[in-house]
This record gives sequence, C-alpha cells and structure tokens, in this order.
Amino acid sequence: LIKDSTSDIEYHWWGIYLCLFTGLWAGLGTGLVTDYYTSHSHRPVREVAESTKQGGAATLVIYGLALGYKSTVIPVILLAITVFTSFFLGGLYGVAMAALGMLSSLSIGLTIDAYGPITDNAGGIAEMAEMGKNIRDITDALDAAGNTTAAVGKGFAIGSAALVSLALYGAYVVRVVESSPDSSKLLVRDLGNVLQPMTFAFLLQGAMIPYAFSAMTMKSVGLAAKEMVEEVKNQFATIPGIMEGTAKPDYDRCVSISTKASLREMIAPGVLVILYPIITGYLFGVFALSGLLAGSLVSSVQLALSASNTGGAWDNAKKYIEANYDKSLGGKGSEFHKAAVVGDTVGDPLKDTSGPSLNIVMKLMAIISLVFANSFVDYSVAKGRW
Repeated sequence: LIKDSTSDIEYHWWGIYLCLFTGLWAGLGTGLVTDYYTSHSHRPVREVAESTKQGGAATLVIYGLALGYKSTVIPVILLAITVFTSFFLGGLYGVAMAALGMLSSLSIGLTIDAYGPITDNAGGIAEMAEMGKNIRDITDALDAAGNTTAAVGKGFAIGSAALVSLALYGAYVVRVVESSPDSSKLLVRDLGNVLQPMTFAFLLQGAMIPYAFSAMTMKSVGLAAKEMVEEVKNQFATIPGIMEGTAKPDYDRCVSISTKASLREMIAPGVLVILYPIITGYLFGVFALSGLLAGSLVSSVQLALSASNTGGAWDNAKKYIEANYDKSLGGKGSEFHKAAVVGDTVGDPLKDTSGPSLNIVMKLMAIISLVFANSFVDYSVAKGRW
C-alpha cells in the first residue's frame, strides 16, 4: 500500500499500475487523433485543401483553424479521463505515474519527431541539387508523412506536459500547506478553490498567459523572416551572378541573422513566463498563484494542440495539392496551390514555434512556483490578507 501524506488515504500497487496503463493508452489515443487530423490520407486535411475552391486562401485559413479547434476535443477528453482515473487510483502520485506512462514511449516519440526534419531536409537537398521530378515526388511524399509524425510527437509531448504540470502543481500546493504556519487550518483544497476572489482573478490571468506568449513568439517569427527576406533581396542586388550560378550567396550572413533573431526574440517571452509567477507569488500570495497556474495549464493544453494540428494540416493540404491527387485542384503552380502556400506560411509559426513552446510555459511556471513556494509563504506582501 502507498499512503498519501495529504489525505491519509492508502492506494494499492495495482492502482498505480493502472495509472501507468491509463497514461500510455491516452498517449496512443492522442497520437491516433492527431494522425487523423493532420495526414492527407484522411478526410479533414483533404477538406481543407478542397476549401481553396470556394474562396482561395481565406476559406483555407478558416477551415484550417476550425480543424485545429476540433482536433482538441478527443485528446482533452482522454486527458480528463486519465487525470480523474489516476487521481482516484493513486492521488497526485498516480497522476505523476500516468505522465510517466505517457512518456514510456519516449524512444518512439523521439524517432518520429526526428523523422520530419530529416525528410524535409532531404527534399531541400534534392531541389537544390536539381534532381529529377521523380525524386522530388518521393521526397515530397516522405515530407508529408514527416509532417504527420511530427504532429503526433507534439501531441504526445503536450499531453505528457499537461500531466507533469498537474503533478508539479499538486506538489506546489502540498509544499505551501506544509510550510504554512497555520497548516492545521489550511487545507489542500483551499488553494484550488475558485470561489476565492483572488484565486479566480488570477485564474483568468493564467488563461491569458499562453495567448500573450504565443503572440510574442509568432510576431518574433515574422520579424526574423522580414530580416531574412531583406538580406536575400540585398544579396541579389549587390552580388551579381547569383541567379546565373556564377557567384555564391553569403550563406553565413543568413544563418547569423536567423540565429541571432531566435535568441534575441525569445528574451521577452522567457521573461514573461519566469517573472509572472514570481511577481504574483510575492505581491498577491499563494492563493493568487494557485489560480494563475491552473489557468495557464488548462489554456496551454487547448492552444498548443490546436496550433500544432492546424499548422500540420495546412502544410499537408499544400502537399496534397502538389502531389496532384485531386486533379481538379490543378497541382503545383495552380491558384489553389498558391492559396495553400499562404496557409502553410501562416501555419509554420503555429506548429513549429508557438504550439510546441507552450509545453515549456506549462512546466516552467509550475517548477518556478514549486521552487519558490516556501519563500512565497514567508515573504509575500499579501501574507495574511487573502
């Protein structure tokens, strides 16, 4: 038997085993749903591609966003079932074991995550080397599969991040209760009570943080892309012979721009995620921080799943048109293809930047709160007020 120190409830070993099993199957379900919504072998992505017939890029964007929002339904329900079952069978320790169960397929997750960039780069090399169309067709098909595997890997990562963050949130609550001078009066459930005005106020703020973070990261991608485009245009103007192949572009300069921009533009989002819980804890107290963490966790899961799946669907809708599976869409170079390129461009910062980085938002805020929990209890300005 395993005893929960916060409630004196004893849990059986087989219950902990079932928590692992539940997490594993929830991860599998999330992966299957992600595959369905991001692979052009299934109806949703084909529907997004066909939407270009109705209104070009505008309807493609509308259908892609709708697909992303809809794709969150089943994974979130699976996560909810996992959390409830695990907490019932093993408390917060059971939730942590469910996260471990979902992560037990990590080796496969890393494999399918690495597959996408490899096939994408293979396609780029084939294009730069001016290989035959038959080779490029093969690499395009592999790249489309890579987009789906990458989305599946992100789905696993988002689900496990949610469970890990919940376990860390529980650890924060327990730490606050145990280090509180009036711990005999303060109960674990009090910190999660949304009827507390301060808790609910910061629950709303926590739900806002993923959106503010995503806005920063997406705009950063746009600014970095602008710098890159200006540099490329400048090189075409100042280095004669690039288009003719008699002169080489300054590749180092382009790599330097992207590297510096990626580091520079991540300062503000990083500061937001690190300082927001610290400032909240010291100025408004542990109840406010409890609401902040809960709001951030719930909001991040939905936004991360929808962003990753929307971007993957747009990318594969473009690949579907390029492969000319549907002759009515005209294949590569058609007006429908141009509309799909717009969707793919919009989706790249969603699926490659904002979506995956929200995993860090969930976990980092919870870890920081846990580390500073004792200090918040002792030195918060709001101590004894609410």
